[in-house]
Amino acid sequence: MKYTLFIALLYVLLPSVTIAQPRQPIVIDRVVAVVNDEAITLHELRDRMATVERQLRQRGTPLPPREVLEKQLLDRLIVDRVQMQFAKEVGLRIPDAELDVALRRIAENNRMPLADFRLALEKDGIDWRRFREEIRDEMTISRLREREVESRIVISDGEIDNYLANPQLANQAALVALSHIIVRVPEQADPVRLGQLRARAEEALARIKSGQDFGQVAASFSEAPDAMSGGMIEPRPLDRLPPLYAEAAVSLNPGGVSSILRSPAGFHIIKLIERRGGSAVAGTISQTRARHILIKVNELVSSDEAQHKMTGLKERLDNNADFAELARLYSNDLSAAKGGDLGWLYQGDTVPDFERAMDALKIGEISKPIQSPFGWHLIQVQERKNAEAGDERKRLLARQALRERKSDEAYEDWLRQMRDRAYVEYRLEDR
Repeated sequence: MKYTLFIALLYVLLPSVTIAQPRQPIVIDRVVAVVNDEAITLHELRDRMATVERQLRQRGTPLPPREVLEKQLLDRLIVDRVQMQFAKEVGLRIPDAELDVALRRIAENNRMPLADFRLALEKDGIDWRRFREEIRDEMTISRLREREVESRIVISDGEIDNYLANPQLANQAALVALSHIIVRVPEQADPVRLGQLRARAEEALARIKSGQDFGQVAASFSEAPDAMSGGMIEPRPLDRLPPLYAEAAVSLNPGGVSSILRSPAGFHIIKLIERRGGSAVAGTISQTRARHILIKVNELVSSDEAQHKMTGLKERLDNNADFAELARLYSNDLSAAKGGDLGWLYQGDTVPDFERAMDALKIGEISKPIQSPFGWHLIQVQERKNAEAGDERKRLLARQALRERKSDEAYEDWLRQMRDRAYVEYRLEDR
């Protein structure tokens, strides 16, 4: 979300322009960077600054010096603009219908109907049309990553064989939460530039060791997309982290910070936030038996109507209605004939929204209405167990783990190449 600071009267490719008026001059918005054939304006930069400063304060992260944060955010705007330009070249755009579904989900996560969510944003001074387009941009960049990076990751049978044959990899079930900092190194960096970037990473590490907040240092130094969120990486098993991070995390205690790590993408520093669990028994994986009721969203049933209907069904279940009977009567799913029974589910068998809600439930508990790309669900967990995985399932899980651990590295490398190929002209210092 970004707060509107002012409305530019005119965008021009000049550092700064003042138009004389009869009473007083009006300062026109100016360009702070040119990316290929497009301008980034001071208005855009200040708009992003307001948003990030608010987010950092909400998280309790100390703010970096303003000029440092300004430079970091301009670099982030440049990388985003390069990706959006490429998306336009390849004809990638998120349609309005898909965007509307995502906005409803955001409103639901804030426990508001969409109309109330929009009013709340506008009350805070956030322009709704601009907010919509920012969400569309985020979705576009995510889709671009899936299409241009993740879909091209190749996992060979040999890699799977090696993974399964190495118990240190295949049994790393500990769930870890990390924060990280990346100082990117251009592909053709000469020794002088390489030394400068190494020195930048060393300065970041020195600040952390002197007691400066890791999130503040990330916001000041990191060039990763998650820099402004303190460099936080979503918790995941060790075997699904990039190998460089997994190897470093093994030797860290919670709160510990690594030395400077080197990869083809640049210099890295990681901090271990938390570690949960430990080595799994080889070949044993968790399964959940669940049932659900699904109301699909389509041309005839809107998301709000489906959610309202689900709320009514949840009230009936809370008053001891029979789950299987309601599933047979109302669910828009092939499982309806079986009372909504989905059988035994492995991790990854369902979409992420459904799986997260299911995993959070106790046995016998019924969820609140949950939205997924298919519609609205009510979920009940019936049993959980650890089961011996068959060879086919083991190979599938190994492929998923290898793909996930390669994904971040591949994306960072792709971003670096895109940024290196772009024409970028900085004008931030043209005060």
